[in-house]
Amino acid sequence: MLSQEENELVTRIGPGTPGGEFIRRYWQPAALAEELPVGGAPVPVRLMGEDLVLFRDERGQPGLLGIHCSHRGADLSYGRIEDGGLRCIYHGWLYDVHGRCLEQPGEPAGSTFHERIRHPAYPCVEIGGLILMYMGPGAPPLVPNYKFLLAQEPHVVASKAFQECNYLQGNEGNIDPAHHSFLHLRLDAEHDTQMDYYGQSKSPIIETEETEFGVRIYAIRPISPDQNFIKITNFIYPNLSAITGDADGYGINWHVPIDDTHHWKYNLTFRRTRAVNARERGQGRTAETGYMPIRNRANRFLQERESMKTRFFSGLGGDFLADDGCVTQGAGPIQDRTQEHMGYTDKGIAAARRALLRAIKAVQAGEEAPGIVRDPSQNNFGGVGATKDIVAASIGWSHYWEHEAAPTKVLAAAR
Repeated sequence: MLSQEENELVTRIGPGTPGGEFIRRYWQPAALAEELPVGGAPVPVRLMGEDLVLFRDERGQPGLLGIHCSHRGADLSYGRIEDGGLRCIYHGWLYDVHGRCLEQPGEPAGSTFHERIRHPAYPCVEIGGLILMYMGPGAPPLVPNYKFLLAQEPHVVASKAFQECNYLQGNEGNIDPAHHSFLHLRLDAEHDTQMDYYGQSKSPIIETEETEFGVRIYAIRPISPDQNFIKITNFIYPNLSAITGDADGYGINWHVPIDDTHHWKYNLTFRRTRAVNARERGQGRTAETGYMPIRNRANRFLQERESMKTRFFSGLGGDFLADDGCVTQGAGPIQDRTQEHMGYTDKGIAAARRALLRAIKAVQAGEEAPGIVRDPSQNNFGGVGATKDIVAASIGWSHYWEHEAAPTKVLAAAR
């Protein structure tokens, strides 16, 4: 469990909070690129507890501004895209993507008042099907060279879903390997053979190690005297995880705070050598419902109690998004971690929490946040990824990742 003070540190992300100052040191998704078509209208967004407007200027360059005009507070999401920026419809003040006020047409000729206005603005880049933003102080770091961000359609597909809880609850579900043996369990025989391994071995051996970008979690399930089913995931600072994968790619869940009690769950499916297939593309794509999952809290996730007898352990139709959403949102808007009782299977979560607390305190002390890169020669994250495989029992978990799956530099064993 965490103390109340620790829980506040890792969950509160508003402006000026220690956790908020920490998470703002990293590039974060502001929207899917599909939400901001060239020539489209500005989009009001709430992120990190701030009300903002996302738009593209006439050149297609994305910009993220404070939503209220610096003049009299009008809502800039109703503004006009013209003359190199976003123009407020109230009095015509014009802002570019950097927050510079280019025009104040109601001011007297020759006025330089506009030069003294600096509207709140955050840098944006478009990559990997996402619009990324940087909301921290000073010059932004390099956008990390994660393979899933560098890939292009059809090798990567991005989607998102609205979640009614604190971002950390969602992310901790990603690094909990034991829940696959229960929450996602299929009770019938017509499913992926690998799911059988989760059902057969409900108490995996779990090991963790700290990396330069987060924490790696190993779950080892013996399936015969000479074979293990091994699954490897990675928590990546500050709020994303590489989840189920194989030799050709993996998935990413990125939990971006809207405020303290709501977040967006971004899912990216990445394939190295082939196109993302139709089944994978369908996961979590809810644009037609405003990115609200069809199974949600309002309809009790459409749980089917009858199906719990013979088909789905959770009764949620084999929908992983609903499974995860039900349990993470069910813990409340902000989980009270002072009341939990952590066990052996929570080793990965405990390791990630320790890493997060150290990182937040390091930023409080004026240090660089971990995993931040400013030197292009160091922008290499080959260890980011996830995989699952059947391996000989004689192959150790660390040896498998380092020599068989994805070489990486391990900094220290997480305790």
